[in-house]
Amino acid sequence: MPQPRRYVLTGAPGAGKTTTIEALHHRGHVTVQEAATDLIADMQTQGYAEPWHRPDFLDAVAALQHHRQVGADAREPVQFYDRSPLCTLALARHLGRPIGPALTAEVDRIMRERTYHRLVFLISPLGFIRHTAARQISYADALAFARLHQEVYEEHGHQLVEVPAGPVRKRVAQIEKHVWCAT
Repeated sequence: MPQPRRYVLTGAPGAGKTTTIEALHHRGHVTVQEAATDLIADMQTQGYAEPWHRPDFLDAVAALQHHRQVGADAREPVQFYDRSPLCTLALARHLGRPIGPALTAEVDRIMRERTYHRLVFLISPLGFIRHTAARQISYADALAFARLHQEVYEEHGHQLVEVPAGPVRKRVAQIEKHVWCAT
């Protein structure tokens, strides 16, 4: 059985990745939700207000990303991911944190196995940011964080396709067009 084509959506926090992923899911595509946001929510219910400051946070995100990626239905030929371990690598750089063994191993694995498609969708910011318990970043910092994502993906040989701000249906149409052209 051929390996599925796994496409990543990345970009600034609050740019609309999750909304776009949900729209792709409603159109019948296999999607995998962002690990960091779910992990933050879980840790906050356990009393950690800012779990991203924990020394084990980045490795925990990488482990959850691995679990979700290997748990996705391999029979589905096209899959969409809300972030990947390369996004976690960008987060480590953004936070100025060392890269732990789990994240190192996961980045090495996905590069060696070519887990994710070379085309990566860079979801452009909407021009504002809505703060949540998990998203406590200024708009200026979110833009800088998005640039880090772009740099990390390019360093690892990926081609970024910019998906401009706009209605979700237009974003989804642009993504689907690129995916079907890549077949």
